Amino acid sequence: MILWELFKMFFVIGFVSFGGGYAIMPIIEDEVMKHGWMSTQVFTNIIAVAGMSPGPIAANSAILVGYSTAGITGSIISALGILLPSIILVLIVSACFVKLNNYPIVKKMFYGLRPIVTSLIFYAAIRFALSNNIISLHFTWHTLSLLFVFGLSLIALLKFQWHPVYIIVLSGLVGIALYS
Repeated sequence: MILWELFKMFFVIGFVSFGGGYAIMPIIEDEVMKHGWMSTQVFTNIIAVAGMSPGPIAANSAILVGYSTAGITGSIISALGILLPSIILVLIVSACFVKLNNYPIVKKMFYGLRPIVTSLIFYAAIRFALSNNIISLHFTWHTLSLLFVFGLSLIALLKFQWHPVYIIVLSGLVGIALYS
């Protein structure tokens, strides 16, 4: 029964979610919590591992949630659940997209989806930061220093166009210096 629940959950999420893996993290979290499969902390750790692993975070998350919930079989079922909708939709959309893309209403629809996708990604980032005690609503030296590192990293990315690998390495070194 749990295998069917895993498949159904990830299949539905895969069909109705837009914006990529980070945008659907709040949806996956809500479903996992609703089923009582794991705590927020365990889910957050899974998302951290999924984000660091090669490949799409949605598929990695599904695999890790499935494994944590029902072992190897759960991971396979969850992966199928999250991937099948994409495969089906890509086949359907690719057959029609060239023709449909020329319609103004389709262009407007995709343009209208951009802000919600951005807000879902932003929401997932804030939830991740709050649940991992990266930031808190109480401003301490720790929170302020993390926000400062975040701000400098963002400036380095946007203004100076540094490569993300440099920023990751430098942020790690700053973390060692500040929090050891």
